[in-house]
Amino acid sequence: MDEVSRESVDRFETTRRGFLKLATGLLTTLVGLMLSIPLVGSLVGPAWRSRKMKWSKVANVDSLPPGQPVSLTFADRIEDVYIQETVLYSAWAVKYSEAKVVVYSPICPHLGCKYNWNPQTEHFECPCHDSVFALDGKVLAGPAPRPLDTLPIKIQNGDLAVVWERFKLGIREKIPA
Repeated sequence: MDEVSRESVDRFETTRRGFLKLATGLLTTLVGLMLSIPLVGSLVGPAWRSRKMKWSKVANVDSLPPGQPVSLTFADRIEDVYIQETVLYSAWAVKYSEAKVVVYSPICPHLGCKYNWNPQTEHFECPCHDSVFALDGKVLAGPAPRPLDTLPIKIQNGDLAVVWERFKLGIREKIPA
């Protein structure tokens, strides 16, 4: 081979190697970016995501007896990425008037036990640690650090809707968990 053709062959090889290096680097960077987007989204996303209140219809206000606690059970659909499940929740509702209904979480604010209504004493009573609550949720006895936790409600067209929430246990303040 003469000197000119050997030089053109070396230039072609160098250019081809350079192109392959560049193409490999670009493809690696592109794949890395594509894989990092979901990872960054899962780490940062929950901090920026606004929390929507999910209302569940639980009862018709007319069906609630005035001044008497009623145990309500309602279903809610929970979706977590690809997993969807139906969860049953319960709550206590007390109707004071057509416009005023209070709904209590069924979880004792002391340690998370389920309390019940005792019709003989007309109090909510926690069987585990002897906390006793009045109809309005105030602590009458026991180690409970705060009154019964109320749930957000709305009354629309005679229907009572509730947002299910959990609260931190064993502290004086009502703070969502």
